[in-house]
Amino acid sequence: MGLDVSGSVDDEEYQLQLQGVIAALNAPDVQDVLFMQPEAPIRLHVYEWSGPINQTIIVPWTAIQTPADLAQVSGLLAGHQRGVRAPTTAIGSAILAGYSYLNPQTDCWKRTLDLSGDGETNVGPLPETIGDDQRPVGVVVNGLVIGAASVDGETQRFVDIKQLSAYYTANVIRGPDAFVEVALGYEDYAAAMERKLLRELASIAIGQLSVGRTDIDNVDPVGLD
Repeated sequence: MGLDVSGSVDDEEYQLQLQGVIAALNAPDVQDVLFMQPEAPIRLHVYEWSGPINQTIIVPWTAIQTPADLAQVSGLLAGHQRGVRAPTTAIGSAILAGYSYLNPQTDCWKRTLDLSGDGETNVGPLPETIGDDQRPVGVVVNGLVIGAASVDGETQRFVDIKQLSAYYTANVIRGPDAFVEVALGYEDYAAAMERKLLRELASIAIGQLSVGRTDIDNVDPVGLD
């Protein structure tokens, strides 16, 4: 899970983003799926990104098997101090960083990279130039675009969100069934993240429900970066 902390994200918006992730992970419907099958846990890794060399790990790979595991993740998110933020937005570099985190998780039967952002790339490699040959096998990249307050009013805000969503759809997301979720603003981030997680976890829930008890030892964890 990659969180945008570039110069366009002020301190209040940054906290809304962190608290939004915490709220979404602890939402009852999300917890139901997270704890559905502790023998085949979901692994979570969270990092923040801005410029080409500015990626900071907030939560290292953690298997969420129990409420205590989720509390540990929530505590790391709540206690994190914002790292160095570049004024630029390097989505391509954030994608490559996510690939590097997911690449070793070869025992996960589903690997997903979640990227949140409120702007288009303006430095570093363009997302559209990162070919599928650089994407670890089976990794899906989904996006969560965040609308910003507009001095031109709500109409322009919706136009900006539509444009950013189209940009992510065309250039950022990739892989089977990849999608873009939309938060109208940072105040809507928690609800948007919850919708996004439930959509991503839906197939996992179905797969886990279909696994017989005699086969459970052969099920691998799921990686969500």
